[in-house]
Amino acid sequence: MEYLIKKVAINGFSMEYLRFGSGEKILVILPGLSVQSVMPSAQFIVKQYKIFAGEYTVCVFDRRLEAPEGYSISDMAEDTMAVLKHEGFERFYVFGASQGGMIAMIMAARYPDSVRKMVLASTAVHVDESRFALIKKWISFAREKDREGLMLSIGKSIYPEGYFEKYCKAFSALAQTVTDSEMERFMILAGSINGFDIGSMVRSITCPVLMAADETDKIFDIKAQEEMMELLKGNCPLKIKKYNGYGHAVYDTALDFCDVMYDFLETAGKIS
Repeated sequence: MEYLIKKVAINGFSMEYLRFGSGEKILVILPGLSVQSVMPSAQFIVKQYKIFAGEYTVCVFDRRLEAPEGYSISDMAEDTMAVLKHEGFERFYVFGASQGGMIAMIMAARYPDSVRKMVLASTAVHVDESRFALIKKWISFAREKDREGLMLSIGKSIYPEGYFEKYCKAFSALAQTVTDSEMERFMILAGSINGFDIGSMVRSITCPVLMAADETDKIFDIKAQEEMMELLKGNCPLKIKKYNGYGHAVYDTALDFCDVMYDFLETAGKIS
């Protein structure tokens, strides 16, 4: 399947996004925190989300290339919206995973006329010290320039044990490709999660929401998931999809995830 990686320069910053599919509807995908850009994984992303290519034009957004000190998740949301408007995308569906879900919620709260429906996976409305603990550990690895330690810690934290053991050598190999500038950028992006709290903004989210979460998530635990459910329900049409055993990266490891998301966006049918 053909795809395009486009770099947009606007408002003093640059942002890349992957675009594929030919549908009239726009699906915006906001990935979670990563050490490196997701753009080199374009072929895998296109294959993973190919179910959407007929009905949707899919746009997968990275964070801005020049991440300044103090760059916040709120800034990320505004930058993404600026690029979307620049590219002519006024109304769209959005899927946000982990940190991408935090960005998506801010976008939906601030721009309710733009977000038609929203899918959230493995994310939280509030990140306290305990929920930030693992991410803080990753920042320490990055600060010490321990590339392998960082990649292995991330892999072990977000994937199920069997999956991590199967691909641990790949994580080690990938670590050797990480540059110093990528480590610096990662620390800024990761640090933005500390203290994140949009509890007061959640009531402004009115679009239909599908929330997917796994009970074995090591980053955002059951309490974080329950807190999010309580804040969302009553304010917007909310559907819940619970998993068990797929880890924080359930959006990658659960084989039915894309089908569940597709069904929600297309029909908003019952989700069990």
